[in-house]
Amino acid sequence: MQNEAMHWASVWGNAVSIAENRPESYSKNITLRYPIYTQFGGDAVRLTFDNYCGTEAITIAKTTVLVNGVFYPVTFNGTASVTIEAGEKAVSDSLSCHVEAQTTMDVSFYLKDFTQMRSVVFTCGPISEGVYAIGDLTETEAFPIEISRATHYFYFLTNVSVYTSRKNRTVVCFGDSITAQDWPDYLTVRCIQEGYDHTAIIRRATSGSRILREYDCITYESYGLKGERRFPHEVPADGADTVLIQQGINDIIHPVGTAVNPFRPMSDLPTVEELIEGLKYYIREARSYGYKVYIGTLLPIEGWRTYAPFRDEMRNAYNEWIRTTDLIDGCVDFDKAVRDPENPSRFLPKYDSGDHLHPSVAGYKAMANAVLTEILKG
Repeated sequence: MQNEAMHWASVWGNAVSIAENRPESYSKNITLRYPIYTQFGGDAVRLTFDNYCGTEAITIAKTTVLVNGVFYPVTFNGTASVTIEAGEKAVSDSLSCHVEAQTTMDVSFYLKDFTQMRSVVFTCGPISEGVYAIGDLTETEAFPIEISRATHYFYFLTNVSVYTSRKNRTVVCFGDSITAQDWPDYLTVRCIQEGYDHTAIIRRATSGSRILREYDCITYESYGLKGERRFPHEVPADGADTVLIQQGINDIIHPVGTAVNPFRPMSDLPTVEELIEGLKYYIREARSYGYKVYIGTLLPIEGWRTYAPFRDEMRNAYNEWIRTTDLIDGCVDFDKAVRDPENPSRFLPKYDSGDHLHPSVAGYKAMANAVLTEILKG
């Protein structure tokens, strides 16, 4: 019987997207290990593995969690191995083990037989890096360097929850490549530094994704699913009470015309009103989960390879709606945080990664600092 003063709350999370279609997209006899930072502690752990983007079943032969130097076996309906059909997910049995707050535990899982490596997401940041190795190393504390390699690709594992006090809660960051990169990690760092030890930040973001469109071709399918397929699958999370959304720039910058790219017709370009309707869908869904909703403005794009004044006009109109609507609990003005005050269509140079679309590390830190304190307080 569960304690009414306790609940399950996510301490770590990722989206799942479609891997780039390559002939070598199968793996065998490898162990994947992902260090999981836990903002708050608890007395049990459970894991979610997701094959949402797969086209065939996968089997995870063995899974362990390493906590305080001890390996704990993870089971699914009492067995070590779990087969997950295409489009499905599996949640582990509750694993009784004490997890200290603000520590890291390692989740390792072994793929014994040929496995379609299609459900994956790229993620980076100061606390987001995994490793893989040849063989079953699920109970090996240190991977030999000659048979292992670091990775920022997170396969199958999409959520880690702990059984914890009800005062502890989760904020979901939803978006595209900008959110798949560093700022949610720096938001976690900010929570640590500012003492919001009851708030965990999890990431649900996929590179290249759009609100209203997705690609139906193997060349670009790895750019991810559209919002109505992603949002209800990714955003509900144990212990979450808030979602922070930052998405829409790919809808604006991708269409270039079939004379340039046969898969990117200008007919894919939405109106600002259509983009706003996409946000309204997100808002309705989030409200149905009982969440507070915050939306971040889109960042500057002047200098990006498909930049054009009409695209920037769309971005500015979209941002103005976010800043002024009363349908959300608040706006996080990421645009204002990183733009050049003398040329608002561009990044401040120190905040530009160099591609004029994604921020630098300093820019990601500025984004994290722009997040409203009320989101972290809860």
